[in-house]
Amino acid sequence: MLQIHNSLSKQKEVFTPIELGKVKLYVCGMTVYDLCHVGHARVMVVFDVVTRYLRASGYDVTYIRNITDIDDKIIARANENGESIQSLTERFIDEMNQDADALGVIRPTLEPKATESMAEIIKMIETLINKGFAYASDNGDVYYDVSEFDGYGKLSGRNIDELRAGERVAVNEAKNDPLDFVLWKAAKPEEPAWDSPWGAGRPGWHIECSAMSATCLGEHFDIHGGGQDLQFPHHENEIAQSEGAHGCQSVNYWMHNGFVRIDDEKMSKSLGNFFTVREVLKKYSPEVVRYFILTSHYRSPLNYSDESLEQAKSALTRYYTALRDPEPQSDVDWHDDKEFGGRFADAMDDDFNTALALSVMADVRQALNKVSESNDTVQAEYLAGLLVSFGTVLGLFQQSADSFLLGSNDESEVTKIESLIEQRNTARADKDWTKADQVRDELTAMGIVLEDVTGKTTWRKT
Repeated sequence: MLQIHNSLSKQKEVFTPIELGKVKLYVCGMTVYDLCHVGHARVMVVFDVVTRYLRASGYDVTYIRNITDIDDKIIARANENGESIQSLTERFIDEMNQDADALGVIRPTLEPKATESMAEIIKMIETLINKGFAYASDNGDVYYDVSEFDGYGKLSGRNIDELRAGERVAVNEAKNDPLDFVLWKAAKPEEPAWDSPWGAGRPGWHIECSAMSATCLGEHFDIHGGGQDLQFPHHENEIAQSEGAHGCQSVNYWMHNGFVRIDDEKMSKSLGNFFTVREVLKKYSPEVVRYFILTSHYRSPLNYSDESLEQAKSALTRYYTALRDPEPQSDVDWHDDKEFGGRFADAMDDDFNTALALSVMADVRQALNKVSESNDTVQAEYLAGLLVSFGTVLGLFQQSADSFLLGSNDESEVTKIESLIEQRNTARADKDWTKADQVRDELTAMGIVLEDVTGKTTWRKT
Protein backbone atom coordinates (compact mmCIF):
# COMPACT_ATOMS: atom_id res chain seq x y z
CA MET A 1 0.00 0.00 0.00
CA LEU A 2 1.38 3.37 -1.02
CA GLN A 3 2.05 5.77 1.84
CA ILE A 4 2.76 9.46 1.30
CA HIS A 5 4.26 11.84 3.83
CA ASN A 6 1.64 14.58 4.08
CA SER A 7 3.15 17.97 4.92
CA LEU A 8 -0.23 18.95 6.36
CA SER A 9 -0.39 16.19 8.97
CA LYS A 10 3.44 15.89 9.28
CA GLN A 11 3.22 12.10 8.96
CA LYS A 12 2.94 9.30 6.44
CA GLU A 13 -0.60 8.41 5.41
CA VAL A 14 -1.99 5.56 3.31
CA PHE A 15 -2.84 7.01 -0.08
CA THR A 16 -6.52 6.79 -0.93
CA PRO A 17 -7.56 8.62 -4.12
CA ILE A 18 -10.72 10.70 -4.15
CA GLU A 19 -11.91 8.81 -7.25
CA LEU A 20 -11.13 5.12 -7.55
CA GLY A 21 -8.29 4.46 -10.01
CA LYS A 22 -7.63 8.14 -10.72
CA VAL A 23 -5.14 10.65 -9.32
CA LYS A 24 -5.25 14.41 -9.71
CA LEU A 25 -1.82 16.00 -9.15
CA TYR A 26 -0.87 19.68 -9.21
CA VAL A 27 2.72 20.94 -8.96
CA CYS A 28 3.86 24.55 -8.83
CA GLY A 29 5.91 25.20 -11.93
CA MET A 30 8.41 27.80 -13.08
CA THR A 31 8.37 31.57 -13.25
CA VAL A 32 9.79 31.90 -16.73
CA TYR A 33 12.29 34.77 -16.82
CA ASP A 34 15.59 32.83 -16.65
CA LEU A 35 17.11 29.39 -17.21
CA CYS A 36 16.11 26.57 -14.87
CA HIS A 37 18.51 25.88 -12.00
CA VAL A 38 19.34 22.65 -10.17
CA GLY A 39 16.49 23.24 -7.71
CA HIS A 40 14.01 23.36 -10.60
CA ALA A 41 15.54 20.16 -11.97
CA ARG A 42 14.87 18.41 -8.68
CA VAL A 43 11.21 19.45 -8.64
CA MET A 44 10.74 18.30 -12.23
CA VAL A 45 12.44 14.92 -11.71
CA VAL A 46 10.82 14.20 -8.32
CA PHE A 47 7.27 14.69 -9.52
CA ASP A 48 8.01 13.02 -12.83
CA VAL A 49 8.91 9.89 -10.83
CA VAL A 50 5.80 10.30 -8.66
CA THR A 51 3.70 10.42 -11.85
CA ARG A 52 5.53 7.47 -13.43
CA TYR A 53 5.12 5.30 -10.34
CA LEU A 54 1.44 6.14 -9.90
CA ARG A 55 0.82 5.24 -13.54
CA ALA A 56 2.89 2.05 -13.17
CA SER A 57 0.68 1.22 -10.19
CA GLY A 58 -2.40 1.36 -12.41
CA TYR A 59 -3.66 4.88 -11.75
CA ASP A 60 -4.95 7.23 -14.41
CA VAL A 61 -2.96 10.36 -13.51
CA THR A 62 -3.84 13.90 -14.52
CA TYR A 63 -0.66 15.90 -13.90
CA ILE A 64 -0.86 19.70 -13.95
CA ARG A 65 2.21 21.92 -13.70
CA ASN A 66 1.52 25.62 -14.12
CA ILE A 67 3.61 28.34 -15.73
CA THR A 68 3.85 31.81 -14.17
CA ASP A 69 4.32 34.08 -17.15
CA ILE A 70 3.58 37.45 -15.54
CA ASP A 71 5.12 38.88 -12.36
CA ASP A 72 7.51 41.59 -11.16
CA LYS A 73 10.69 39.68 -12.08
CA ILE A 74 9.43 38.95 -15.58
CA ILE A 75 8.52 42.60 -16.15
CA ALA A 76 11.90 43.77 -14.83
CA ARG A 77 13.87 41.30 -16.95
CA ALA A 78 11.92 42.17 -20.12
CA ASN A 79 12.63 45.87 -19.51
CA GLU A 80 16.33 45.14 -18.92
CA ASN A 81 16.50 43.20 -22.20
CA GLY A 82 14.44 45.68 -24.15
CA GLU A 83 12.07 42.95 -25.32
CA SER A 84 8.39 42.21 -24.94
CA ILE A 85 7.14 40.12 -22.03
CA GLN A 86 5.66 37.58 -24.43
CA SER A 87 8.97 37.22 -26.28
CA LEU A 88 10.83 36.72 -22.99
CA THR A 89 8.41 34.18 -21.51
CA GLU A 90 8.02 32.15 -24.70
CA ARG A 91 11.79 31.94 -25.03
CA PHE A 92 12.27 30.68 -21.49
CA ILE A 93 9.35 28.26 -21.76
CA ASP A 94 11.21 26.72 -24.70
CA GLU A 95 14.43 26.65 -22.66
CA MET A 96 12.60 25.01 -19.74
CA ASN A 97 11.18 22.33 -22.03
CA GLN A 98 14.65 21.66 -23.47
CA ASP A 99 16.01 21.05 -19.96
CA ALA A 100 13.03 18.90 -18.96
CA ASP A 101 13.29 16.82 -22.13
CA ALA A 102 17.01 16.32 -21.63
CA LEU A 103 16.38 15.07 -18.08
CA GLY A 104 13.82 12.56 -19.35
CA VAL A 105 10.87 14.36 -17.78
CA ILE A 106 7.50 13.43 -19.27
CA ARG A 107 5.42 16.47 -20.23
CA PRO A 108 2.53 17.22 -17.81
CA THR A 109 -1.03 16.57 -18.92
CA LEU A 110 -1.62 20.33 -18.98
CA GLU A 111 0.57 23.40 -18.40
CA PRO A 112 -1.80 26.33 -17.80
CA LYS A 113 -0.38 29.85 -18.00
CA ALA A 114 -1.32 32.68 -15.68
CA THR A 115 -1.91 35.08 -18.58
CA GLU A 116 -4.42 32.65 -20.09
CA SER A 117 -6.31 32.20 -16.80
CA MET A 118 -7.38 35.78 -16.03
CA ALA A 119 -11.13 35.13 -16.18
CA GLU A 120 -10.83 32.31 -13.64
CA ILE A 121 -8.52 34.36 -11.40
CA ILE A 122 -10.85 37.37 -11.38
CA LYS A 123 -13.87 35.16 -10.68
CA MET A 124 -12.14 33.57 -7.67
CA ILE A 125 -11.19 36.98 -6.26
CA GLU A 126 -14.82 38.10 -6.63
CA THR A 127 -15.95 35.00 -4.73
CA LEU A 128 -13.48 35.71 -1.91
CA ILE A 129 -14.70 39.30 -1.63
CA ASN A 130 -18.34 38.20 -1.59
CA LYS A 131 -17.63 35.67 1.15
CA GLY A 132 -15.81 38.21 3.32
CA PHE A 133 -12.29 36.76 2.88
CA ALA A 134 -10.95 39.65 0.80
CA TYR A 135 -11.35 43.39 0.41
CA ALA A 136 -10.65 46.02 -2.23
CA SER A 137 -8.56 48.98 -1.10
CA ASP A 138 -8.90 52.55 -2.26
CA ASN A 139 -5.77 52.31 -4.41
CA GLY A 140 -7.19 49.53 -6.61
CA ASP A 141 -5.35 46.63 -4.93
CA VAL A 142 -7.30 43.68 -3.54
CA TYR A 143 -6.07 41.88 -0.41
CA TYR A 144 -6.84 38.60 1.32
CA ASP A 145 -7.91 39.16 4.94
CA VAL A 146 -5.87 36.54 6.81
CA SER A 147 -7.76 37.15 10.06
CA GLU A 148 -10.95 35.83 8.45
CA PHE A 149 -9.51 32.35 7.76
CA ASP A 150 -9.39 30.24 10.92
CA GLY A 151 -6.99 27.62 9.53
CA TYR A 152 -4.21 30.00 8.48
CA GLY A 153 -0.86 28.47 9.42
CA LYS A 154 -1.99 24.83 9.51
CA LEU A 155 0.34 23.72 6.70
CA SER A 156 3.51 25.46 7.85
CA GLY A 157 2.78 25.25 11.58
CA ARG A 158 3.09 29.04 11.90
CA ASN A 159 1.13 30.86 14.60
CA ILE A 160 -0.69 33.88 13.24
CA ASP A 161 -0.16 36.00 16.37
CA GLU A 162 3.57 35.22 16.34
CA LEU A 163 3.75 36.03 12.65
CA ARG A 164 2.03 39.35 13.23
CA ALA A 165 4.33 40.17 16.16
CA GLY A 166 7.34 39.50 13.96
CA GLU A 167 6.17 41.80 11.19
CA ARG A 168 7.52 45.32 10.88
CA VAL A 169 5.06 48.16 10.95
CA ALA A 170 3.18 48.03 7.66
CA VAL A 171 4.37 50.63 5.21
CA ASN A 172 1.42 49.91 2.94
CA GLU A 173 -1.50 51.67 4.57
CA ALA A 174 -3.90 50.08 2.09
CA LYS A 175 -3.68 46.83 4.06
CA ASN A 176 -5.89 46.21 7.09
CA ASP A 177 -3.21 43.97 8.58
CA PRO A 178 0.52 43.46 7.85
CA LEU A 179 -0.14 39.72 7.17
CA ASP A 180 -2.76 40.36 4.49
CA PHE A 181 -1.48 39.47 1.03
CA VAL A 182 -2.30 40.83 -2.38
CA LEU A 183 -4.73 39.12 -4.74
CA TRP A 184 -4.91 41.85 -7.39
CA LYS A 185 -2.37 44.60 -8.08
CA ALA A 186 -3.53 47.92 -9.52
CA ALA A 187 -1.92 48.77 -12.84
CA LYS A 188 1.29 50.78 -12.91
CA PRO A 189 2.31 52.96 -15.85
CA GLU A 190 3.65 51.01 -18.84
CA GLU A 191 3.04 47.62 -17.23
CA PRO A 192 0.75 44.96 -18.70
CA ALA A 193 -2.75 45.02 -17.24
CA TRP A 194 -6.12 43.33 -17.52
CA ASP A 195 -9.55 44.83 -16.87
CA SER A 196 -11.29 43.83 -13.63
CA PRO A 197 -14.13 45.04 -11.39
CA TRP A 198 -11.46 46.89 -9.33
CA GLY A 199 -9.81 48.57 -12.29
CA ALA A 200 -6.96 47.59 -14.59
CA GLY A 201 -4.27 45.46 -13.00
CA ARG A 202 -2.77 41.99 -12.74
CA PRO A 203 -2.98 39.12 -10.25
CA GLY A 204 -0.78 38.43 -7.26
CA TRP A 205 1.30 35.27 -7.45
CA HIS A 206 -0.57 33.14 -4.91
CA ILE A 207 -4.03 33.45 -6.47
CA GLU A 208 -2.77 32.13 -9.82
CA CYS A 209 -2.23 28.58 -8.52
CA SER A 210 -5.53 28.45 -6.63
CA ALA A 211 -7.44 29.46 -9.74
CA MET A 212 -5.53 27.21 -12.15
CA SER A 213 -5.64 24.11 -9.94
CA ALA A 214 -9.39 24.46 -9.42
CA THR A 215 -9.96 25.03 -13.14
CA CYS A 216 -7.91 22.00 -14.20
CA LEU A 217 -8.61 19.55 -11.35
CA GLY A 218 -11.67 20.78 -9.50
CA GLU A 219 -12.17 22.31 -6.06
CA HIS A 220 -10.89 19.19 -4.25
CA PHE A 221 -8.03 17.09 -5.61
CA ASP A 222 -5.55 14.46 -4.45
CA ILE A 223 -1.96 15.74 -4.37
CA HIS A 224 -0.32 19.17 -4.45
CA GLY A 225 3.47 19.29 -4.76
CA GLY A 226 6.34 21.70 -4.90
CA GLY A 227 9.63 22.70 -3.35
CA GLN A 228 10.01 23.09 0.40
CA ASP A 229 10.58 26.82 -0.06
CA LEU A 230 6.96 27.19 -1.25
CA GLN A 231 5.39 25.78 1.91
CA PHE A 232 5.18 29.26 3.41
CA PRO A 233 3.80 31.63 2.38
CA HIS A 234 2.81 30.39 -1.10
CA HIS A 235 1.09 27.10 -0.27
CA GLU A 236 -0.26 28.44 3.02
CA ASN A 237 -1.88 31.23 1.05
CA GLU A 238 -3.18 28.80 -1.55
CA ILE A 239 -5.01 26.87 1.17
CA ALA A 240 -6.53 30.06 2.55
CA GLN A 241 -7.69 31.17 -0.91
CA SER A 242 -8.98 27.82 -2.15
CA GLU A 243 -10.74 26.73 1.02
CA GLY A 244 -12.11 30.21 1.61
CA ALA A 245 -13.56 30.37 -1.89
CA HIS A 246 -14.87 26.81 -2.12
CA GLY A 247 -15.79 26.03 1.47
CA CYS A 248 -14.15 22.61 1.42
CA GLN A 249 -10.76 20.95 1.82
CA SER A 250 -8.76 21.72 -1.29
CA VAL A 251 -6.00 19.08 -1.21
CA ASN A 252 -5.70 15.70 0.53
CA TYR A 253 -1.91 15.24 0.38
CA TRP A 254 0.73 17.98 0.34
CA MET A 255 4.21 16.93 -0.83
CA HIS A 256 7.36 19.04 -0.59
CA ASN A 257 10.83 18.13 -1.84
CA GLY A 258 13.90 19.26 0.10
CA PHE A 259 16.38 22.00 -0.71
CA VAL A 260 19.40 21.61 -2.98
CA ARG A 261 22.68 22.39 -1.28
CA ILE A 262 25.98 23.10 -3.00
CA ASP A 263 28.94 21.55 -1.18
CA ASP A 264 26.81 21.55 2.00
CA GLU A 265 25.77 25.21 1.66
CA LYS A 266 22.31 26.33 0.58
CA MET A 267 22.28 27.18 -3.12
CA SER A 268 22.10 30.94 -3.54
CA LYS A 269 23.03 33.49 -6.18
CA SER A 270 24.39 35.77 -3.43
CA LEU A 271 26.84 33.06 -2.33
CA GLY A 272 28.03 32.51 -5.88
CA ASN A 273 27.15 28.80 -5.77
CA PHE A 274 24.20 28.94 -8.12
CA PHE A 275 24.10 26.48 -11.05
CA THR A 276 21.72 26.34 -13.98
CA VAL A 277 20.73 22.99 -15.47
CA ARG A 278 22.39 24.06 -18.71
CA GLU A 279 25.73 24.63 -16.93
CA VAL A 280 25.58 21.23 -15.22
CA LEU A 281 24.73 19.44 -18.49
CA LYS A 282 27.92 20.78 -20.06
CA LYS A 283 29.87 18.60 -17.60
CA TYR A 284 27.57 15.63 -17.05
CA SER A 285 25.08 13.72 -19.15
CA PRO A 286 21.40 14.36 -18.33
CA GLU A 287 20.89 10.78 -17.14
CA VAL A 288 23.77 11.15 -14.66
CA VAL A 289 22.07 14.27 -13.25
CA ARG A 290 18.74 12.46 -13.03
CA TYR A 291 20.33 9.46 -11.29
CA PHE A 292 22.07 11.79 -8.84
CA ILE A 293 18.74 13.44 -7.93
CA LEU A 294 17.21 10.03 -7.24
CA THR A 295 19.99 8.94 -4.88
CA SER A 296 18.44 11.00 -2.06
CA HIS A 297 14.91 10.69 -0.72
CA TYR A 298 12.91 13.56 -2.16
CA ARG A 299 12.22 15.11 1.27
CA SER A 300 15.90 15.11 2.25
CA PRO A 301 18.39 17.85 1.37
CA LEU A 302 20.25 17.11 -1.87
CA ASN A 303 23.93 18.02 -1.73
CA TYR A 304 25.27 18.93 -5.16
CA SER A 305 29.01 18.48 -5.66
CA ASP A 306 31.30 17.22 -8.40
CA GLU A 307 32.12 14.25 -6.19
CA SER A 308 28.42 13.32 -5.95
CA LEU A 309 27.96 13.64 -9.70
CA GLU A 310 31.05 11.54 -10.36
CA GLN A 311 29.67 8.86 -8.04
CA ALA A 312 26.38 8.93 -9.95
CA LYS A 313 28.28 8.64 -13.24
CA SER A 314 30.25 5.64 -11.95
CA ALA A 315 27.07 3.94 -10.73
CA LEU A 316 25.32 4.40 -14.08
CA THR A 317 28.41 3.15 -15.87
CA ARG A 318 28.23 -0.07 -13.83
CA TYR A 319 24.59 -0.53 -14.78
CA TYR A 320 25.15 0.08 -18.48
CA THR A 321 28.21 -2.17 -18.47
CA ALA A 322 26.06 -4.95 -17.01
CA LEU A 323 23.40 -4.29 -19.67
CA ARG A 324 25.87 -4.21 -22.56
CA ASP A 325 25.91 -7.87 -23.62
CA PRO A 326 22.59 -9.51 -22.70
CA GLU A 327 19.59 -8.57 -24.83
CA PRO A 328 17.03 -7.37 -22.24
CA GLN A 329 13.88 -9.48 -22.31
CA SER A 330 11.24 -7.08 -23.60
CA ASP A 331 8.16 -8.46 -21.84
CA VAL A 332 9.44 -8.40 -18.24
CA ASP A 333 6.94 -6.84 -15.84
CA TRP A 334 8.55 -6.04 -12.50
CA HIS A 335 5.19 -6.50 -10.73
CA ASP A 336 5.47 -10.25 -11.44
CA ASP A 337 8.87 -10.65 -9.79
CA LYS A 338 8.27 -11.88 -6.24
CA GLU A 339 11.78 -11.14 -4.92
CA PHE A 340 13.21 -8.01 -6.51
CA GLY A 341 9.89 -6.67 -7.76
CA GLY A 342 8.34 -6.99 -4.31
CA ARG A 343 11.25 -5.14 -2.70
CA PHE A 344 11.12 -2.42 -5.34
CA ALA A 345 7.39 -1.92 -4.73
CA ASP A 346 7.96 -1.79 -0.97
CA ALA A 347 10.59 0.94 -1.46
CA MET A 348 8.45 3.07 -3.75
CA ASP A 349 5.32 2.52 -1.64
CA ASP A 350 7.27 3.96 1.28
CA ASP A 351 6.77 7.59 0.27
CA PHE A 352 8.49 7.15 -3.13
CA ASN A 353 11.83 6.12 -1.60
CA THR A 354 13.98 6.19 -4.73
CA ALA A 355 17.22 5.81 -2.75
CA LEU A 356 15.99 2.44 -1.42
CA ALA A 357 14.65 1.47 -4.86
CA LEU A 358 18.11 2.09 -6.34
CA SER A 359 19.64 -0.27 -3.76
CA VAL A 360 17.25 -2.99 -4.94
CA MET A 361 18.33 -2.30 -8.51
CA ALA A 362 21.98 -2.59 -7.46
CA ASP A 363 21.23 -6.09 -6.16
CA VAL A 364 19.66 -6.97 -9.52
CA ARG A 365 22.77 -5.68 -11.29
CA GLN A 366 25.02 -7.83 -9.13
CA ALA A 367 22.84 -10.88 -9.82
CA LEU A 368 23.01 -10.08 -13.55
CA ASN A 369 26.80 -9.92 -13.46
CA LYS A 370 26.98 -13.32 -11.78
CA VAL A 371 24.71 -15.10 -14.26
CA SER A 372 26.48 -13.38 -17.16
CA GLU A 373 29.77 -14.86 -15.93
CA SER A 374 28.16 -18.33 -15.79
CA ASN A 375 26.84 -17.90 -19.37
CA ASP A 376 23.21 -18.38 -18.28
CA THR A 377 21.83 -16.43 -21.23
CA VAL A 378 18.15 -16.91 -20.41
CA GLN A 379 18.48 -15.67 -16.82
CA ALA A 380 20.79 -12.86 -17.90
CA GLU A 381 18.24 -11.60 -20.42
CA TYR A 382 15.48 -11.80 -17.80
CA LEU A 383 17.46 -9.83 -15.20
CA ALA A 384 18.48 -7.26 -17.84
CA GLY A 385 14.82 -6.89 -18.75
CA LEU A 386 13.92 -6.52 -15.07
CA LEU A 387 16.49 -3.74 -14.68
CA VAL A 388 15.09 -1.91 -17.71
CA SER A 389 11.57 -2.38 -16.33
CA PHE A 390 12.59 -0.77 -13.04
CA GLY A 391 14.44 1.92 -14.95
CA THR A 392 11.30 2.87 -16.84
CA VAL A 393 9.59 3.72 -13.54
CA LEU A 394 12.51 5.96 -12.54
CA GLY A 395 13.17 7.34 -16.01
CA LEU A 396 16.52 5.54 -16.33
CA PHE A 397 18.13 3.25 -18.94
CA GLN A 398 16.22 4.94 -21.76
CA GLN A 399 19.19 4.65 -24.15
CA SER A 400 21.29 1.76 -25.35
CA ALA A 401 24.30 0.66 -23.32
CA ASP A 402 26.67 1.53 -26.18
CA SER A 403 25.14 4.99 -26.53
CA PHE A 404 25.84 5.75 -22.87
CA LEU A 405 29.22 4.06 -22.62
CA LEU A 406 30.71 5.18 -25.93
CA GLY A 407 29.44 8.73 -25.79
CA SER A 408 28.56 10.88 -28.78
CA ASN A 409 31.47 9.80 -30.98
CA ASP A 410 31.48 10.40 -34.70
CA GLU A 411 32.02 7.44 -37.00
CA SER A 412 35.64 8.30 -37.80
CA GLU A 413 36.53 8.45 -34.09
CA VAL A 414 34.88 5.09 -33.42
CA THR A 415 36.77 3.59 -36.38
CA LYS A 416 40.08 4.93 -35.03
CA ILE A 417 39.42 3.61 -31.52
CA GLU A 418 38.46 0.15 -32.74
CA SER A 419 41.49 0.06 -35.05
CA LEU A 420 43.79 0.81 -32.10
CA ILE A 421 42.08 -1.89 -30.02
CA GLU A 422 42.66 -4.37 -32.84
CA GLN A 423 46.35 -3.35 -32.96
CA ARG A 424 46.63 -3.90 -29.21
CA ASN A 425 44.94 -7.30 -29.40
CA THR A 426 47.32 -8.33 -32.21
CA ALA A 427 50.32 -7.17 -30.16
CA ARG A 428 49.08 -9.12 -27.15
CA ALA A 429 48.60 -12.24 -29.27
CA ASP A 430 52.20 -11.82 -30.48
CA LYS A 431 53.32 -11.28 -26.86
CA ASP A 432 54.60 -7.83 -27.88
CA TRP A 433 53.74 -6.33 -24.48
CA THR A 434 55.62 -3.10 -25.11
CA LYS A 435 53.53 -2.37 -28.22
CA ALA A 436 50.32 -3.41 -26.43
CA ASP A 437 51.07 -1.03 -23.56
CA GLN A 438 51.88 1.81 -25.96
CA VAL A 439 48.52 1.42 -27.72
CA ARG A 440 46.69 1.23 -24.42
CA ASP A 441 48.43 4.43 -23.25
CA GLU A 442 47.34 6.15 -26.48
CA LEU A 443 43.74 5.09 -25.90
CA THR A 444 43.90 6.23 -22.26
CA ALA A 445 45.10 9.64 -23.42
CA MET A 446 41.99 9.77 -25.66
CA GLY A 447 39.79 9.19 -22.60
CA ILE A 448 39.08 5.54 -23.46
CA VAL A 449 38.76 2.84 -20.81
CA LEU A 450 39.42 -0.75 -21.93
CA GLU A 451 37.93 -3.79 -20.23
CA ASP A 452 39.27 -7.27 -21.01
CA VAL A 453 36.75 -9.92 -19.99
CA THR A 454 36.71 -13.59 -21.05
CA GLY A 455 38.84 -13.05 -24.12
CA LYS A 456 36.88 -10.01 -25.30
CA THR A 457 37.88 -6.32 -25.16
CA THR A 458 35.19 -3.67 -24.75
CA TRP A 459 35.66 0.07 -24.41
CA ARG A 460 33.90 3.12 -23.07
CA LYS A 461 34.50 6.82 -22.56
CA THR A 462 35.66 8.02 -19.15
